[in-house]
Amino acid sequence: MHIGVVVFPGSNCDHDALHAATLASPGAGQAAVPLWHESTDLQGCDVIVLPGGFSYGDYLRTGAIARFSPIMAAVAKFARDGHPVLGICNGFQILCEAGLLPGALLRNAGLRFLCRQVHVRVESTATPFSGGYEAGQVLQVPIAHGDGNYFAAPETLAQLERRRQVIFRYCTAAGEITPEANPNGSQRNVAGICNEGRNVVGLMPHPERASEAGLGSADGLAMFAALQPCR
Repeated sequence: MHIGVVVFPGSNCDHDALHAATLASPGAGQAAVPLWHESTDLQGCDVIVLPGGFSYGDYLRTGAIARFSPIMAAVAKFARDGHPVLGICNGFQILCEAGLLPGALLRNAGLRFLCRQVHVRVESTATPFSGGYEAGQVLQVPIAHGDGNYFAAPETLAQLERRRQVIFRYCTAAGEITPEANPNGSQRNVAGICNEGRNVVGLMPHPERASEAGLGSADGLAMFAALQPCR
């Protein structure tokens, strides 16, 4: 299986994502390759990852310019054909700008950049990226963002809840969903969601930065190890 990691001008987690994807399946034929934003060729990849960073310097607003990169037309078709796409941090913002996920990421409550460890609870295992976890499992993963405050219209939020499209929520170490555990003001403690087809997932925390015990947590590795192509 081949995992493609899109590299935009300003991406700074692309090598981390490439490393985590390769580390997740040593010797099992899994390979990870970088995909340049100006290309329209996904190189036959089975999974696409949009990594974190500051694509195009976050000009206009986060993800707004990257959404128009040549490769995004191919990514959108890939997603709409039912194949797995993961957006991490800035990648989540890009997916929302591209209309592949609902809602938007606003400035953090308090208007400060946040970089620290958080806990998130797995709300659903019914996606290609959460299938390696158990429902209710608590993960320790880092965040690093200034625009991670998830917002959607009330009817959209209600639909996300009804269809179980909220995949990760900020929580305490004990798994409790509390206002104090919410680092950025996201509605309903949303840390990650999926589309209706459940093949596109976006989340603000960085699983690739929690892929080895030496990093403080290896809880994010299963997000890459569970991957299977949807063909």
